[in-house]
Amino acid sequence: MYDTQADAVFVKGLKVEAVIGVYGWERAITQPLLIDIVLETDIGKAAVSDDVKDALNYKAVCDDVSAWCKVLKAELLEHLAEHLADQLLSNYSCDKVTLSVAKPTAIKEADAVGVQITRIAKTIDKPNDDH
Repeated sequence: MYDTQADAVFVKGLKVEAVIGVYGWERAITQPLLIDIVLETDIGKAAVSDDVKDALNYKAVCDDVSAWCKVLKAELLEHLAEHLADQLLSNYSCDKVTLSVAKPTAIKEADAVGVQITRIAKTIDKPNDDH
């Protein structure tokens, strides 16, 4: 289970083929990435209504994350992870995102190498209407 203080929608083991890496040979091929995502969001409305319109659409999340990885062609996993977190917070109704991006074929002796980050949505201060 994921250690969160709130409701969460998660994606585990999303497989994406994308250009990633700093070496010339890496820039000429695609490599597999494994991505785990936890989106902290209030699922209460969907839980009561049982209507997909009230839910965070995890199929759309997967489609978008896959597309963002392919378009960005990042050199570093750190850069890709930051970009994905920013996009998820900007495009989906969630308060906090934790994600990991792993390269399972990068190091022969390891199952995978990667990064994990957590980012919190920025709140916009509303003007004080009390004069």
